[in-house]
Amino acid sequence: MTIRPAAVADTDGVLELLRQVNNVHEATRPDIFIKDKTKYTAPELAEIFADERRPVFVAVNEQNAVLGYAFCVFEPHGKNNLRDFVTLYIDDICVGEAARKSGVGTALFEHVRAFAKAHGVYNLTLNVWDKNEAAQAFYEKCGFHIQKFGMETIL
Repeated sequence: MTIRPAAVADTDGVLELLRQVNNVHEATRPDIFIKDKTKYTAPELAEIFADERRPVFVAVNEQNAVLGYAFCVFEPHGKNNLRDFVTLYIDDICVGEAARKSGVGTALFEHVRAFAKAHGVYNLTLNVWDKNEAAQAFYEKCGFHIQKFGMETIL
């Protein structure tokens, strides 16, 4: 397995994993997620892959098939009451159904962590949907803890 920056040639593989992760969310929140849809389109992925402020990494096998991905976003801070620092927000991390429990997720996370350290990032942050216990357990194993809660009321 190799982890590298995503390229346009990875689009189909990334789109399939985006569909898979969407369906995980749709299973617990069908009120807001649409089954078999993706968060991004192919043209949007091309823009994201080219944006240095939004690094995306893919884990690929020997045949260059995408096993997993990590979408990240640099977030600078330092306005008003916040100290000057940079966060690397993990917008989305996914391992394909066939590659889960094989170390791909841990390898992707460790790659993101090393990338962040090399770029002088202060912290890593992410959001995880309520009821996605597998993701919560994985992130806790990686050293994440609750920073803040997002709450809602449905009208």
